[in-house]
Amino acid sequence: MNKTPSEAVALVKEILPLVKDSTVKVSIAPSFVAIPAVSELLKGTNIILAAQNMSDEESGAHTGETSVLMLKDLGVEMVILGHSERRSIYKESNETINRKVKLALKHKLTVDLCIGETLEEREAGKAEAVCFEQLEKGLSGISEAELSEIVIAYEPVWAIGTGKTATPEDADAIHKACRDKIAEMYSADAAEKMIIQYGGSVKPANVKELMAMGNIDGGLIGGAALTADSFASLVNFNK
Repeated sequence: MNKTPSEAVALVKEILPLVKDSTVKVSIAPSFVAIPAVSELLKGTNIILAAQNMSDEESGAHTGETSVLMLKDLGVEMVILGHSERRSIYKESNETINRKVKLALKHKLTVDLCIGETLEEREAGKAEAVCFEQLEKGLSGISEAELSEIVIAYEPVWAIGTGKTATPEDADAIHKACRDKIAEMYSADAAEKMIIQYGGSVKPANVKELMAMGNIDGGLIGGAALTADSFASLVNFNK
């Protein structure tokens, strides 16, 4: 919940020339109220417009919710679902998130499905088990063919906005475990093709080290993406 619509427009205007020659896939997920203005700016650019969440219903008596139909109409191509804050603060269940995943795929949106454990779960040795449950329940009823429209984002809850970061080795280990789990659920080919991002205090100072790991395919960035210079440094980390 950062940037008013006018602030979001100003930021995107700064970002566009800095990432226009990027060789990596770039997306921006503004708050709902900033999506219309940002959508206009992104037309014809190399940046994908994403939303931070959506309702698990298409329409109806759901005051305060935002429908997939509304997002599609504004040019949104991707939606972040199951973010740790949605799970922990707003108590979204795996079942609710799964309904959202299915609805997004029905309407041809790419899904960025977030998974991750709390500090208590990690210290109890349950990190993999928690991630596996979120994967299994989040992807329940999803076919292997549909996986091509899904990105997984591993974001350890204890490393979000705290300044703490899983070591590249720790992060890669969970990424590999999740990739192996996808191979078990679907196939080795599906697991190899799956894009698994890391999210959790990724910043220009550590992005290169994280992205060098064998199972980390990208980043889901929060605070470090709120200035144009930092955003561009993250996108252009390999230049």
